[in-house]
Amino acid sequence: MKAMNRRKLLSVSAVLAVASLAATAVPAQAAEVGVTSSSIKLGMTLPMTGTASLGYNKIPGAAKAYFDYLNANGGIYGRKVTLVVKDDRYVPTEAVAKTNELILKDKVMALLAPLGTANVKAVAASVNPARRGVPVLFVNTGFSGFADAKKYPTTYAVLPSYIMEAKIMGQYIKDNFAGKKVGLLYQDDDFGSDALAGFKTAGVNFAVKVPYASGSQGAAAAAGWITKFKAAEADVVILFGVSSATSAMLGVAAQLKYAPQWMLGSVGGDATTIKLTGVPAGVLYNAIGFSPVPATTDMKDEYVKLFSDIYTKAVPGSTFDLNVLLGMNSAFMAAQALKAAGPNPTRKSLMAVIDSKGSTFANSALVPLGYSKTSHVGLTGYWVGKYSPTGDLSPLGGTYVTYTTDSGAGAVVKSTYVRPAMPAKGLPN
Repeated sequence: MKAMNRRKLLSVSAVLAVASLAATAVPAQAAEVGVTSSSIKLGMTLPMTGTASLGYNKIPGAAKAYFDYLNANGGIYGRKVTLVVKDDRYVPTEAVAKTNELILKDKVMALLAPLGTANVKAVAASVNPARRGVPVLFVNTGFSGFADAKKYPTTYAVLPSYIMEAKIMGQYIKDNFAGKKVGLLYQDDDFGSDALAGFKTAGVNFAVKVPYASGSQGAAAAAGWITKFKAAEADVVILFGVSSATSAMLGVAAQLKYAPQWMLGSVGGDATTIKLTGVPAGVLYNAIGFSPVPATTDMKDEYVKLFSDIYTKAVPGSTFDLNVLLGMNSAFMAAQALKAAGPNPTRKSLMAVIDSKGSTFANSALVPLGYSKTSHVGLTGYWVGKYSPTGDLSPLGGTYVTYTTDSGAGAVVKSTYVRPAMPAKGLPN
């Protein structure tokens, strides 16, 4: 009887041992929200319709084009990355509602590249991704506040701040337009406040400053702006606003034959978006512009070439422009973060790798990233160029000269940064 019991015990033990070995041979199943054994789900809100949709509505298609390419090449440890897109019409209350849907209904792992300072701030206050532990990756705004890791612990900037941009503009003015009268058109909100802070740090004295309320830009308003700049006899006029404000200003100025030296902020200097408003890109000719990423016509640049190839194959007949490049760049960086987060990524591990390794992520920009355990600063500078008769921004003298700075009192310096080479086939390694 005892021998029989021993045989049963040995038999049961053998079964348990085999089961244990089998269990260890099966990969652990994902336990994080938005992550399954076969997929990783991300979410994005931005204006797909409405007055702010021009140009920006190309960003989701650009990100999806990269993710489709990634998925066709094995995805992230065999998981396909999917992107759920919601139209917030550039309205903060809509951004709050749509973000809640992404988190609660669609159950995304993380948010990617939401657009607009007011929208991201509204979501932070009402949805509170930080309290929920939801990563908000690479927000599509240069508002300096989102780089504050203490105030926005799960939010990561990617664009250089508007303060950085204004400081670099200020340095360029000192170096090239000393003694000239300078005018400034700026959007009267957090966007413009950051610009004013940067220009103040740079020591720029304006002959005239003209604020405009977001949504008020148009031909009638532009005529009034021009009257003020003419009265101040401005030699150089900086347009620190959205593309629709740039379109209105340059379109009306061309009609009135008003031609100071234009200097365009990066947000309002996208030629493709300006053309979509009905204003010919030729009005940009000889304007000075700023960008953290290479010229979108620079097919000698390995990032631009690969991203352009991927996008034009995914969206035949499309135009590869700044919004497309930025959208693909954000998706590319997200893929690297997900890969570095390990075979079974979690929200915490995803943010931890950006904090520890994010500053080394390969990306198309010509300036360094500022991520660390204490900083969620994204890109840190710009190169300066001029617009051609076709509206293409190209580096002065044909060579990229980049400048970096911070959002504080730090100096503007010429950068010696060497960009990481494109990983093989443009896939995270």
